[in-house]
Amino acid sequence: MSRQLHFNLFLHDTGHHEASWRLPTSDPHSNLSLAAHQHLARVAEEARFDSVFLADSPVLWSDPGRRPAGKLEPTLLLAALATSTSRIGLIATASTSYNEPFNLARRFASLDHLSGGRAGWNIVTTAGDAAARNFGLQHQPLHRTRYERADEFLEVSTKLWDSWADDAIVADRDAGVHALSERVHAIEHHGEHFRVDGPLNVPRSPQAYPLLVQAGSSEDGKDFAAKWAEAVFTAQPTLAESQAFYADLNRRAAAAGRDPGHVVVLPGIVPVIGDTESQARELEAELDRLIAPQYAVATLAHTLRVPADRLRLDEPLPDDLPGEDEIEGAKSRRTLIVDWARRDNLTVRQLIGRLGGGRGHRTFTGTPVQVADTIQHYFENGAADGFNIMPAVLPSGIEAFTGQVVPILQERGLFRTEYTGTTLREHYGLPRPANRFALQGALR
Repeated sequence: MSRQLHFNLFLHDTGHHEASWRLPTSDPHSNLSLAAHQHLARVAEEARFDSVFLADSPVLWSDPGRRPAGKLEPTLLLAALATSTSRIGLIATASTSYNEPFNLARRFASLDHLSGGRAGWNIVTTAGDAAARNFGLQHQPLHRTRYERADEFLEVSTKLWDSWADDAIVADRDAGVHALSERVHAIEHHGEHFRVDGPLNVPRSPQAYPLLVQAGSSEDGKDFAAKWAEAVFTAQPTLAESQAFYADLNRRAAAAGRDPGHVVVLPGIVPVIGDTESQARELEAELDRLIAPQYAVATLAHTLRVPADRLRLDEPLPDDLPGEDEIEGAKSRRTLIVDWARRDNLTVRQLIGRLGGGRGHRTFTGTPVQVADTIQHYFENGAADGFNIMPAVLPSGIEAFTGQVVPILQERGLFRTEYTGTTLREHYGLPRPANRFALQGALR
């Protein structure tokens, strides 16, 4: 079979445009609704998407006046979605800075068992002092320290997932033996950040490990992705930037001794779809008119690490912004936003309009054919293995994408018409990890 696209649906309450909740057709309470999430997951599964994804943070993300801000705990929600779907992958964000490896490894192994091998973990290090203060700290750890902890966190987690051999459970009623004790292995990890003896109290799961996903695009983030990630979500607003990121990540993965083909790169795209281009533009304009500038400016100021009163709506960004090296959180997103504003000579008002649709991801407004053409062009020109689909408005945006864009791509032979596997790894064409202890001869 020729190379085919991969699609992930990024679930985000009423949609990724920050004013989507203000449309009369939106349900402003959908962020807390199981039924709403079930509907979206089923729509994506019926279209044969690889996965759905829930972002998360251990802090209230933004001013609750701005948009629906409450977030259900994602692994709990995905466990519920596992019972109302049968094939689509289920990816949740969890922080390595504010969890412990044993608890998190257990949580994702449990989700993988409950879903029959459909779990994925979006690994984040969590920027910001506000999150730190929820865990007894005054300030966030340094950027590099967070990534060093994350690296050891993954080392411990994968050891825990390997602590049971695949054939440890024999359930031999006649012999009275449920599992072979010698096939369950203590990990005895003693490192700089963690001391964990193990073994995990959950047997090896259908996928062995959940699919490992990462979304940081700083230098540390890309090195981390090259070592650990199997799928990468990234914000790249132009084709050239997507191509450069794709080539850079492939190079880093190869330098880390990995097959670059085992790192699936999925830029975010925010499609605004209309039967005609003018209809799509009208929807985009309506959404932009509904942005509340006072909230948008405050959010932009926080990202750039400047006081909000320094940002004047009808003026460009100040010249003397803190550089990427001067901030400790969301480094790559800060640089993306500043470069975008400088390159296109945007005022603050124009910039928050663009960010309101996709927070720096590629926003594309047009007809189904135009959207399909753009996706195909990226895919065939070294910019993407697929896309993180981020509809501006939900549920209508994903219904339009699956009903009108996906069939075009299927007709062109670029996207599956049926699932060929049952696990998330199989959807992404990735191998099941071998057990390190078996390879080392420790499991006999």
